Amino acid sequence: MAKNVLVAFDDSENAMRSVNFVVDYFARDTAITLFSVLEDTQTLCSMNSPELTPYFKSEQQAFCSLEDKKRELIETAIQSARNSLVNCGFDAEHVRVKTQQRAGSVAKDIIKEAETGYDAVVIGRRGVSALQDFLFGSVAQKVLHGVTNSAVLIVP
Repeated sequence: MAKNVLVAFDDSENAMRSVNFVVDYFARDTAITLFSVLEDTQTLCSMNSPELTPYFKSEQQAFCSLEDKKRELIETAIQSARNSLVNCGFDAEHVRVKTQQRAGSVAKDIIKEAETGYDAVVIGRRGVSALQDFLFGSVAQKVLHGVTNSAVLIVP
C-alpha cells in the first residue's frame, strides 16, 4: 500500500470526499500531504497602472477582498481536513499541509508536486458536464494523464 500520498485539495466537497476516501482506504501509518494551489492575486491587487481599465480600477478593492476571503476559506478547509485525518487515527506528524502560489496551471502544479516522491495522488473529480470535460478536460483528467511516477486515484 502507498506510504506517501498527495491529496490535491481545495475548499470543495470533492476535495473532502478525497480526504474521506483516504480515511476509509489507507493505513494509518501513511504519510499524507494535503496540497493546495492558490491563485497569485497579490500582484494583481497591488497593481496601480494607468493602463488598467477604469472599471477594474473601481472594482479592484472588491475583487481583492473576495480573493482574500477565498484564500481564508481554503486555509480553513485544509486545516479542517488535517484535523479530520488526525482525529481518524493518522499521526499528526505525518499529516502535512502544503500550499503554494499557482506557477502554471493548477493541474501542472499538482503534477509537478506529485513527481517529487509520492506513491499515490488522490484527487476529486470536479462536477463538470461530459461535454465540458471532453472539450476542455478537467484538472483530474490532466493529472491522471500527466503523473508518470505515481498511482492516481480519482474520487467521484
